[in-house]
Amino acid sequence: MYTLYSDQRSGNSYKVRLALARLGIPYRLVEIDILRGESRTPEFLAKNPNGQIPLLEVAPGRYLAESNAILWYVAGGTTLAPEDRIARAEALQWMFFEQHSLEPNIGAAYFWLCLIKGGRELQRHALEDWLENGYRALGVMEMHLAKHRFFVGEHSTIADIALYAYTHLAEQCDFDLGRYPAVRAWLERVAGEPGHVPMEWQPEPLALAE
Repeated sequence: MYTLYSDQRSGNSYKVRLALARLGIPYRLVEIDILRGESRTPEFLAKNPNGQIPLLEVAPGRYLAESNAILWYVAGGTTLAPEDRIARAEALQWMFFEQHSLEPNIGAAYFWLCLIKGGRELQRHALEDWLENGYRALGVMEMHLAKHRFFVGEHSTIADIALYAYTHLAEQCDFDLGRYPAVRAWLERVAGEPGHVPMEWQPEPLALAE
């Protein structure tokens, strides 16, 4: 059974929990509080020298980091991971976009405005840039979703899961999605997929057992 090291408030961790739920894969959950430095302890750094979550133990003593890499691993061989060569490249394209254009802006705004006490004042100089660049990323998504139901092909994939995690939090951190009707419709479609779970969801106690 997998062991997932995750912070419940982390969008990157939510991606993995959502994919595992969508696929019905059981796992042991270990909650890591990044705000208390629990990902920087010697014990955790021995598992992931980069000191970040999520982290998935895929076999005893073997760990996989980086949320989107974990998505590809857990979804391999399922409909969530495209097998066609072009579709795989398209999924990677959107997942790179998520990490380079969406997460550094909407994800950063969410972290500082929603999770850090006094974060708005501490990052007042950065918020304008986050909003400008975050809206630019949402505009790219809107253009694509105005013509497509999902980001790759005709059904949801791990590309949608990757993009959903922080996009669905955007309105909590000063982003107005009112001007992005296609994005809002897509968020509803993803949330309506079989097996979907909200960010606050955790696996049943059985999955937490040693």
